[in-house]
Amino acid sequence: MADSRTASLKLMPHIQKVVDIQSKIIYFLLSIILSFALTYALYEPVMDQAQIYVLFMLFLAVGLWITEAIPPFAVGLLVFGFLIFAMNSYYSEVDPENVQAHYIEYINSWSSSVIWLMLGGFFMAEAMSKTKLDRLVFRLSISRFGTKPKFILLGLMLTTALFSMIMSNTATTAMMIASVMPFVKTLDKNSPFSKAILLGISGAASIGGMGTLIGSPPNAVAVEALNNNGVDIGFLEWMMVGFPLAILFTFLFWLLLSNRYIPKVKEVQIELEKEETDDPASIYKFERIKKRIVLAVLGLTLLLWLTENVHGIPASVVSLLPIILLTMSGIISGDDVRKLPWDTLMLVAGGLALGLAIKETGLASFYVEKIQEFDLNFYVLVLCFGFLTVVLSNIMSNTATATILIPIGIILTFKNPVVLPLVIGLCASAALFLPISTPPNAIAYSTGKLVQRDFRYGGISLGLMAPIVITVVVSLIYTWLA
Repeated sequence: MADSRTASLKLMPHIQKVVDIQSKIIYFLLSIILSFALTYALYEPVMDQAQIYVLFMLFLAVGLWITEAIPPFAVGLLVFGFLIFAMNSYYSEVDPENVQAHYIEYINSWSSSVIWLMLGGFFMAEAMSKTKLDRLVFRLSISRFGTKPKFILLGLMLTTALFSMIMSNTATTAMMIASVMPFVKTLDKNSPFSKAILLGISGAASIGGMGTLIGSPPNAVAVEALNNNGVDIGFLEWMMVGFPLAILFTFLFWLLLSNRYIPKVKEVQIELEKEETDDPASIYKFERIKKRIVLAVLGLTLLLWLTENVHGIPASVVSLLPIILLTMSGIISGDDVRKLPWDTLMLVAGGLALGLAIKETGLASFYVEKIQEFDLNFYVLVLCFGFLTVVLSNIMSNTATATILIPIGIILTFKNPVVLPLVIGLCASAALFLPISTPPNAIAYSTGKLVQRDFRYGGISLGLMAPIVITVVVSLIYTWLA
């Protein structure tokens, strides 16, 4: 009996893998069937074959992103490959002399300005992590917030939010939580303060992503969609909207956590993870030089990004600076480059190609003509999309959510295509309801100090506030700029 029980336990992981694979296959087949059904239901005789292909691919991508039958980045690759194959097949018959012209823009999505902008951000984040500059700045900032719990929490959250504007929010969360875990482990397992710290760090990492173009992939998706519709949004223009909102929501989230978890009057001494100082003097000096190089590259890049309107160099071109300088100096090696989140770039590139196809095949204008018959209140529509973005981002990738909703939103708000993409891009960073809603939430949950219900309070509160505040602020700023 004992032997059979042992054998069963050994087989369980293999059985679970088989079940998972079967589930993914079923979801994949259901996504295809549902996509065919929806395409057939929406088909009209006046639609050409290219529009039908794009409509089918839109439904299939949505289904695969929601069910995660295949990895999200693989959906991006599928979109890219399918569009090229479908367009080549269709235009080979109707316009054989200009086939390449009909799909070359989808290929160019891999070299989009947004891709280069994000890649520059990835290089800087990796350099800061490798030189431990991120931990140094973290220590300097947190030491200035005193010993009262609520101010310690504020310092942690502001530092996290600022870091996540120039680094991956996943990397930022991992760094911050690793730094405070020695202190958190000294508290009781169910200590309210430990919950506040972990929830505050994970929430601020997501919220801080609103602040800059490279802070979160949905921001890049929104800007590329606007650029494709003739609206130029640069690094500084995004910060004019995103940075104040990121700081505002960080403070609001801090107030929510303080009122719920933090004792009113109490002082604590927070001890951070100590740096290793037993390296030889020559190695220590070399490490200091590398930190100075990273700081110089970071400062120069940010300066050029913020002054784009003065010197006229596009932000995507400026992004080549950290890529070139950090590799030339040896701070970023080939192994480091291979560890960068290329899967995110694949997902974004596929999403950009899908959005471009919706526009270039005339599918967008086709539905715009139909929508013109209805009198839709613009602000109600924007607000509805804001709440829908938060809901979907809680159960699927926020990048995938933005990729799906932004092209549809531009179609529905064709008279004013600026506000809605910005609202969707910003609201995608406000989904904090579940441990799986964002990678920062998952990292905080993996510490074992939180349970699933701990995320609900902040997730619901921010999820209800964010779409309303973002809609009002973006609408006011756009009206003022216009």
